[in-house]
Amino acid sequence: MTQPVTQSVLIVDDEVSMREMLVDLLESSGFVATAVATGEAMLAELGQSRYDLILLDLRLKGEDGLTLARALRQQSNVPIMILTGKGDETDRILGLELAADDFLMKPFNPRELLARIRALLRRSTQLNVPMESVIDSSHDCYYFAGWTADMTARELKDAQQQTCALTPGEFLLLETFLSHPHRVLSRDQLLELTRGGDTEVFDRTIDVLIVRLRRKIEPNPKQPTLIRTERGLGYIFTPEIKRSVPV
Repeated sequence: MTQPVTQSVLIVDDEVSMREMLVDLLESSGFVATAVATGEAMLAELGQSRYDLILLDLRLKGEDGLTLARALRQQSNVPIMILTGKGDETDRILGLELAADDFLMKPFNPRELLARIRALLRRSTQLNVPMESVIDSSHDCYYFAGWTADMTARELKDAQQQTCALTPGEFLLLETFLSHPHRVLSRDQLLELTRGGDTEVFDRTIDVLIVRLRRKIEPNPKQPTLIRTERGLGYIFTPEIKRSVPV
């Protein structure tokens, strides 16, 4: 019988007690947990080992967690959950808009943290299908406005066949729109459709994901035409879509 793969989490926090608590919590829940105190140590760890998720404190001593998250996102699509003790809504929105996949305020409920981590990892696992594991002719693809969304390889390519990097949340949101074109979807409906079967719905970031996805696929993100806002109702995906389904 095949043993389940143990998933690894890298914790970046400058508080010793927080690092110890998080390591104990995660390891007692079946994860492999490594904790470091600085951005430099984080980058060193990522250079040596592969991690499935990163827990990043926003307020590290002498370092800007948002800057670290943004730099990390430019190099990798690894899920990032930001932790912070500062109750500034602006920081939460900035973190989610620029780099992170989720955001949790300290102090937090350990059960909620674990549920969010598992939800992020489930979504990430759905997207990490190796290219070599599929045959080109068997790919399930959507085509819209010059873009190709390859649902088998979990990739988005532009008209020049250049890959556009999407986070797990962004790709699932795009997939939801592609599956429900020309139909107004409320925020609640989008949350339900993008949670991927999760029973715990904690993601309150639909608007932020919309902004991020628009920046990547819209000709003019400030005047979006592909993902249109229907005031008071939600969002509608407007382009004509073609689909090629494997035989």
